Amino acid sequence: MPLRTAIWLALTAAILALGSAFAMQYLAGLQPCVLCVWQRYPYGVVILLAALALIAPGQARWLLLAAGLAFLVDAGIAGFHVGVEQHWWEGKSSCGTEGAAPASLADLKAQLTAGPVARCDEPQGVFLGLSIAGWNLAFALSLAILSLRNAVFSGRGR
Repeated sequence: MPLRTAIWLALTAAILALGSAFAMQYLAGLQPCVLCVWQRYPYGVVILLAALALIAPGQARWLLLAAGLAFLVDAGIAGFHVGVEQHWWEGKSSCGTEGAAPASLADLKAQLTAGPVARCDEPQGVFLGLSIAGWNLAFALSLAILSLRNAVFSGRGR
């Protein structure tokens, strides 16, 4: 695949992933947990890197390589999240309602007005046997492989 096509694919996929996450949150009412939110950051990084690659084509290969690594980071976060959902390991202390008790009345009030905290170990949605985090793991890992492969091999006689 031509390098420019791979960059457009990375950009489009990252925009679709973030758009889907925000649509599920604001249109479907699914509240993201801390790990869900963390999975959004690498997509933002990919959008920035891909846009830069389109503006600076001389650096496109390196920027696509960096985007591939960002997709890989996202897949790692999603994989950790899947493990938490499956109870293979503990989540972060900020993953749900457990944790330290509020130290003051003001802290308690802030917790209560912030609303319920989505738990990381309870999938909010499952489709075809995979949670949203599971689908994101497959999506991000596929994009990482595609981006890294194209960054390394684009323009060479494969």
